[in-house]
Amino acid sequence: MPARKKAIELRGAVWMTVGGENLGGPGRIDLLAKVAESGSITQAAKAIGMSYKAAWDAIDAMNNLAGEALVERLTGGKGGGGTRLTRRGRQLVDNFRLIEREHRQFVDQLSRQASGIADDLLLITRMQMKTSARNQFLGTVSAVRRGAVNDEIDLDIPGRQKIVAIITRESTDSLGLKPGAEAFALIKASSIIVATDTAGAKLSARNCLTGVVARIQPGAVNAEVVIALPGGGAIAAIITSASAAELGLAIGGEASALFKASSVIIGVPG
Repeated sequence: MPARKKAIELRGAVWMTVGGENLGGPGRIDLLAKVAESGSITQAAKAIGMSYKAAWDAIDAMNNLAGEALVERLTGGKGGGGTRLTRRGRQLVDNFRLIEREHRQFVDQLSRQASGIADDLLLITRMQMKTSARNQFLGTVSAVRRGAVNDEIDLDIPGRQKIVAIITRESTDSLGLKPGAEAFALIKASSIIVATDTAGAKLSARNCLTGVVARIQPGAVNAEVVIALPGGGAIAAIITSASAAELGLAIGGEASALFKASSVIIGVPG
């Protein structure tokens, strides 16, 4: 049985900086709060699992960055003195707690939408992939047929269509290709042959994707033909302008894109 999909949750923390220098985050604010509670650096450091020296180093750094004392020493008295927060120190702790609450509410709101965010982030990452191949298809490996040197890979793509690729066994292993794995296929537009009637034809090309002509960009020598495929995808081909004319290609007309399995490059998401 497939593993149960776990909910995606977002987490975050607030940090303060002054001139690019770290003034403090939850840890340092907790230190200040404990100083306010106990009146002792020793007790405050112990409460949050920090050494006495590290606590004073953090307080000195905060005092310096704030431009005024946040913690001050007390002298004399029955206990021989102690430490306390200044008015500015107390204000900083109170305001940080307020900001933390607002930040937590904001992150919780994003977390409730995390599933959609994660899907869109993955899509954006895929869209940022740069390649010289004009055609890029994301799909799922449906079959791997092993050979002595090369393997044949079937990749199911949207619209119930399939792309077949021939790659080396070494590539199959290094890419971790197996049924159910996500992969993408790259095909150069110059590797595609366009046909308008393949019914009953016997072809050496393993791949035949059929759709309707969506765009034709004519040129002096070559023309770019874009065929819209079922499922919302499209495939582009570069053919001679003479071939486009001979085939009678027209917007809305049915056409097929033919290409060899050896012309397909297979990759996997990083």
